[in-house]
Amino acid sequence: MTRRLPLAAPLRGLPTEVSVAGATVRGFTGESVAAAALASGARVLSRSLKYHRPRGLFCLEGHCGGCLVRVDGVPNLRACQVTCAPGLKVEAQNAFPSAEVDLLGAVDFVFARGMDHHGLMTGSAVLNQLASRVVRQLSGLGKLPGAVATATPPVAEHRVDVAVIGGGPAGLAAAEATARAGASTVLLDDQLRLGGSLRAEPSAGPAAAARAEEAAAAAGALLLPRTGAIAYFPEDAGGVLLAASDERAARVHARHWIWATGGYAQNLAVPNNDRPGVVALRAVGRLLADHGILAGERICAIVDPAVRRHAQATVDALRAAGAEVSVLDVSEVDTVRGRSGVTGVDLVDGRQLDCDLVAMAALPAPATEGPRQQGCAVVLDPAAGGFRLVTDDAGRTSAPTVWGCGDVCGYRGPREAAADGARVGAQVARALAAEAT
Repeated sequence: MTRRLPLAAPLRGLPTEVSVAGATVRGFTGESVAAAALASGARVLSRSLKYHRPRGLFCLEGHCGGCLVRVDGVPNLRACQVTCAPGLKVEAQNAFPSAEVDLLGAVDFVFARGMDHHGLMTGSAVLNQLASRVVRQLSGLGKLPGAVATATPPVAEHRVDVAVIGGGPAGLAAAEATARAGASTVLLDDQLRLGGSLRAEPSAGPAAAARAEEAAAAAGALLLPRTGAIAYFPEDAGGVLLAASDERAARVHARHWIWATGGYAQNLAVPNNDRPGVVALRAVGRLLADHGILAGERICAIVDPAVRRHAQATVDALRAAGAEVSVLDVSEVDTVRGRSGVTGVDLVDGRQLDCDLVAMAALPAPATEGPRQQGCAVVLDPAAGGFRLVTDDAGRTSAPTVWGCGDVCGYRGPREAAADGARVGAQVARALAAEAT
């Protein structure tokens, strides 16, 4: 049972209403559609591409496909990255008649043992053509937009000493350090609000994120939230990073680059871990800290031992907010129960625990796609959650003038990431000073 807490979150905006699958959902300006929908009791936001299995939000950071929806005629938008606004119309896609009740979900039962659509009815050319047409209608990512935007967004040119990619604790601290040293600094971040993993810390999340943002801006850094780094082109004018938001595009040229992209929330390898109501613990913490939403009354937190220490703070906050929380080691869990919503967890010892939410606490996977484009070396490190960025003691990568800090170099948690960002930012400032002499 999801509910809003009596006390408003510090950054909660004005009340507003949006249409979600034909129902009126109450939310707040600045709040994501996914959070507002969950607070209203909606768990199923979309359907999987092939088997039409129900899907709900998981990471709340725009890095999974659990909440893809059609917004005002535009398909494949992430509900967790779309803010509530008066008159907004949100619809399910790849479902009939709705995401909650999808008749096309019969595919999952008809092909209970799996379906190889590439070889479906290949014995007859006519039947194969018919089967291909049916498959195209039953699967995919929604219909084309109702209208095509013709206006070209303005393109800004940023020529700076330092470009920081990532606006979490490490990126904000690094940007503050370089800007305070006198280096022209621009920071890009693709989230609704700056702060990254700080905003998933119920104890001091939004307040700490606001302080870090204010400190970086006061030092002179140019902060560009909701602006995602798309690609790096080394052959263009000595190297340019292309970035974009809904309103603008940017070409960034920098003498030094700092990657502080953090890590992606991951799921744990438990059967039925794709059910609505299975949510990353970090997202549950973000809902509580940043939105004032308690995502469940009875919660089973399934925890990777590698992050148990960091997970405990969120568990304590959920209990303080009134939730009943059972903490389970991933090795104890046999399967998650439920289909269109979580009903419980079965344990390997035969016990059954009832719950209305499963919170997965796994090692975040380092977000190294960007630095890889700049030629930076990465290494597969299971203890770091995936392919981490390789840096030396100063934070330098294998590519000249490219640096890394925070969880992109291996998970360490918000506070340690902030300290690492400040340290690497100071090293970059020293490198710039040495170049000037």
